[in-house]
Amino acid sequence: MRNIRKAVITAAGRGTRQFPATRTLQKEMLPLVDRDGITKPALQLLVEEAVNAGIEQVGIVVNPESEAGIRAYFGALTDEEAGWGNDKQLLYEQAEHLQHLGERIVTIVQSEPLGLGHAVYLAREFVGEEPFIMYLGDHVLLPHAEKNCTQQVLDVYAQTGGTLSAVRRTAEERVHLYGTLAGTPLPSVANTLHVTAMIEKPSVEQARASLRMSTLPERVYYCFFGINVFTPEIFECLERTIAEGHRMKGEYQLTTAQQMLVERGSYYACEIAGEALDIGIPQGYLEAQMALGLAGTYGDALRRWMNERGGCDR
Repeated sequence: MRNIRKAVITAAGRGTRQFPATRTLQKEMLPLVDRDGITKPALQLLVEEAVNAGIEQVGIVVNPESEAGIRAYFGALTDEEAGWGNDKQLLYEQAEHLQHLGERIVTIVQSEPLGLGHAVYLAREFVGEEPFIMYLGDHVLLPHAEKNCTQQVLDVYAQTGGTLSAVRRTAEERVHLYGTLAGTPLPSVANTLHVTAMIEKPSVEQARASLRMSTLPERVYYCFFGINVFTPEIFECLERTIAEGHRMKGEYQLTTAQQMLVERGSYYACEIAGEALDIGIPQGYLEAQMALGLAGTYGDALRRWMNERGGCDR
């Protein structure tokens, strides 16, 4: 089994649910105060997540309007920035860090908004004939274990091979928002299943009829977490999807190709210790900032501030 050296981050969406903040700013570039107390765009958090798990190259799928800004962000310190009067040590440390991250990054332009499946397909040349890890660019990952979320997924992949998706337990009333799946637990690998069924954003009735698992509590399902490990086989399925014109609301869905892989029989899913927070919607963005804040440098100060305001009930 080949080691995974490359990651793909999809970051070409227009972020309409975060308008007007996304009018001139890519949603993946919305700023968050990270656990280390440094303000960073969400995209940087994902690149750091990948690199800290041993990934060597990161392909970021961007739209034509955002490419220049993203490349500049991960570039060298400008003369103007070097003249700023703030903490010089922090300034130079962070600029050097960004430049090192930028050396690992390749941008892949999605010229038309044709969906997530199309965005992943465009990474075919970058990936080559290797397995790769794929992230949704508008998700912030927060581990609940010593290892980050990516490393947890890679540890499971080392035992299963094949295609692997991280999943999270999701209440029934929210399954219409996510790709949802079911399968047979693998006795040899903890918290992992062999996937047998998958539906993109099912209705409650569809979920009850086709995706119920006796190993989960009532009205709870496994939904995608935002991290997938794919082999080059995914590109064959995406090519077929695009050639045959399988669109949903005008877009090529990644789950259409994933369902083809399920039918081929070598698709796994794992539940990991962590959470994925969707910054593409206002509530998810607030939740991501609160989760990062409470887990990081300002955690104690935030809790005191909340208590001074009468706690969360105020």
